[in-house]
Amino acid sequence: MTKSKWYWGIPLWILAIAFLAPFAWMLSTALKADVDAYRIPMQWIPDPFQWDNFQTVLTGATSVLPAFGRSVFVAVLRVAGELITATMAGYAFARMSFKGRDRLFLLYLATAIIPAQLLLVPRFIYFQKLGLYDTLWALILPGMFTVLGTFLMRQFFVSQPAEFAEAARMDGANEWQVFTRIYLPLATPVMSALGILAFVWSWNDYETPLVLISNPDRYTLPLSLTNFVDEQGQIAPGLTMAASVISIVPVLIVFVVLQRRFIAAMTHTGIK
Repeated sequence: MTKSKWYWGIPLWILAIAFLAPFAWMLSTALKADVDAYRIPMQWIPDPFQWDNFQTVLTGATSVLPAFGRSVFVAVLRVAGELITATMAGYAFARMSFKGRDRLFLLYLATAIIPAQLLLVPRFIYFQKLGLYDTLWALILPGMFTVLGTFLMRQFFVSQPAEFAEAARMDGANEWQVFTRIYLPLATPVMSALGILAFVWSWNDYETPLVLISNPDRYTLPLSLTNFVDEQGQIAPGLTMAASVISIVPVLIVFVVLQRRFIAAMTHTGIK
């Protein structure tokens, strides 16, 4: 390895260690007794290993498994819904001609400047009137329609040659067939990237369930992490970190499975 490569490698290793340190701390704390979690200086290697933390988190009275299942349900439906709406809307804004198309897209894009926190109270009132407050649908439905998803898909479809559609129409294909058989298969890498982002956002969402879900029996995983307390009512660090370790497993699996498509989307569509 040349000297210049070493110069670039050293800061990258430092950054990698800095990013991985919190995860190492989380795993270390998950394997400790609560008393050891507050020890100063910090003990990186637990002694002894407290494997019971994971057993309690999975099978105890406050097991995370029900909340885990609810989070999976919400995330899968949100991702599926967003991919459907984003691909169809992106194709319409990119390839279909209708009056006011560009202005409508800019108006839709402008809604992205509205802070998400500003919409929580209107959503609360809206879903309460619809009878959907304190249900998982209050989390699923808003996540199916996103500005970012539509924007990414539109940018992809705009970048594709129009000759594909013209050739298909000459062979008798209608607009739906052009979309589903010509352009949609080409969009698989971008859809994978969008799916990863949507899954991570849904999986880690704490604020929205905090406002729209009040029944503990309907808590998603981020909310259920607050259930692990000690005898004094304080957060139990060992159990909480054990549950947090379990919570990142699906995200890692999704990324590992789809990482090649994700990188391909970043490379070939100009998404930064």
